[in-house]
Amino acid sequence: MKKLLIGNEAAARGLWEAGCGVVSSYPGTPSTEITEYFSKYDDAYSEWAPNEKVAAETAFGASLAGQRSCCCMKHVGLNVAADPLFTLSYTGVNAGMIIAVADDPGMHSSQNEQDSRHYAIAAKVPMLEPSDSAECKAFMKLGLELSEKYDTPVIYRTCTRIAHSQSLVELEEKQNIEPKPYVKNGQKYIMMPGNAIRRHPFVEERTAALTEYAETAEINFEELNPQAELGIITSGTCYQYVKEVFGDSVNVFKLGMVNPLPVKRLQAFATKVKRLVVVEELDPIIETHCRNIGLTVEGKNLFGYLGELSQSKIAAAFGLQAKPFATTNTQVPVRPPVMCAGCPHRGMFYTLAKNKITVMGDIGCYTLGAQAPLNAIDSTLCMGASVSGLHGFNKAGGTQTEGKTVGVIGDSTFMHSGITGLVNIAYNGSNSTVIVLDNSITGMTGHQQNPTTGYNIKGDPAAQINIEQLCRSLGINRVTVVDPYDLAACEKTVKEELAAAEPSVIISRRPCVLLKHVKTAPPLTIAADKCKSCKRCMQLGCPAISMKNNKAVIDKTLCVGCNVCKQLCAFDAIGGNEE
Repeated sequence: MKKLLIGNEAAARGLWEAGCGVVSSYPGTPSTEITEYFSKYDDAYSEWAPNEKVAAETAFGASLAGQRSCCCMKHVGLNVAADPLFTLSYTGVNAGMIIAVADDPGMHSSQNEQDSRHYAIAAKVPMLEPSDSAECKAFMKLGLELSEKYDTPVIYRTCTRIAHSQSLVELEEKQNIEPKPYVKNGQKYIMMPGNAIRRHPFVEERTAALTEYAETAEINFEELNPQAELGIITSGTCYQYVKEVFGDSVNVFKLGMVNPLPVKRLQAFATKVKRLVVVEELDPIIETHCRNIGLTVEGKNLFGYLGELSQSKIAAAFGLQAKPFATTNTQVPVRPPVMCAGCPHRGMFYTLAKNKITVMGDIGCYTLGAQAPLNAIDSTLCMGASVSGLHGFNKAGGTQTEGKTVGVIGDSTFMHSGITGLVNIAYNGSNSTVIVLDNSITGMTGHQQNPTTGYNIKGDPAAQINIEQLCRSLGINRVTVVDPYDLAACEKTVKEELAAAEPSVIISRRPCVLLKHVKTAPPLTIAADKCKSCKRCMQLGCPAISMKNNKAVIDKTLCVGCNVCKQLCAFDAIGGNEE
């Protein structure tokens, strides 16, 4: 039976069909749905881990015990999982193990545009890259087979467009894969120096064997047009763009395995064309390889290093007219992302901005506090950096910054990597105030559970981490909970904790307004005759409030009745909740 699936659902299906028994992941767009769809298969185990390092180590443990396993993450998550990855290359696996990573060219939901292919090269492990949903499923299954055959973790690389686009997939039955027996083998799995140094030659021999495989692998193939002089080497989503622009009018070498890359086959392909061009997004990985094996190629000189490619960009690079999907002369205004109407983070960010407090930010939907008109965040680096960065900022600034600077971090991000930063604050004694923005969910990636919510990936009750008790156990004596809808309480608490001459934590707690169980109040109204057009309510940046005919108005379809704006109006123009 064939079914239309997005790439991530197809990947999950491939894992299940291949008998994968354990999937551990941290949600990160555009990888999240792989694990969400896999969790629907009740005959296999899945979980949200606190971070990607834990997920990779969990998958390794499952592999060691004899179950095929996978961990999923976005490209920046692979940075967190890099520590186990590099040593996993040495230990190899027992049952097959996949590390699924989703890159984000164009930075649709990410803080950088890094190219995960560098990790496969540096760790010396194979990497597969699908070009459509059918390949997403097939490459997951192949990856587990290669993992066991070559005793290696396999990286499965996708990107935003392949992860979220749909194409037809042939559904098959689940394979009956018997668990592999665990056999104690210290020389293989205990990576102390004496054992590790004997595993390095194995890694080099495996790389050579995988390179030979790449020469014959069916997922690396040619599409030839004997009348054409142009040859294109490509992979992943770029293959789809090339086919859209050229159809069958050029010679194409399509790579499904992007590490290690073949040598002889690419050299042979080059002899069949007069002009050779590499089409790839981000860094010149394939292009550099081609040059290293003696080929004359073009690539980044045509397409550059930045952002996503597209049908039109590729056509333009070759001096062609792209086939438009639609034509319009209308200039569509830019719509920047904003925090939702009723977002629980807005009240706290308003308080911080009002008091001109320096704010070390973190990764999550609350990063939108950096947007106008709040402009309430001074830095955002990576998961957990708000806490660690705050400590360093205050250690360097001393009395110049203490009492005037906070770090903000979400509940899920705090579990991910904020805890160790708070340990550092307590242990090394900086006078720092951390604000945990607890909206009771992992918000940015689409409402996944985390260790603070009390539910697991399937929605079943689970152990719930108490943030207050955790902070106190780490050595923080001052821990306060505040409702961010209460602006007076927010301001009082922030001022008190910043004035205290010791580390402190404020937990700004209110559930995300988009959660299904959250009951919203009726919308507010603004009396036009009372509105003095001071625009103070506009300082919140709430998308439900706008100005019309020089008067503030509230969009009833957006307002959730949070009453934050009502607290700002000095003229009592914002009325009670409408019944």
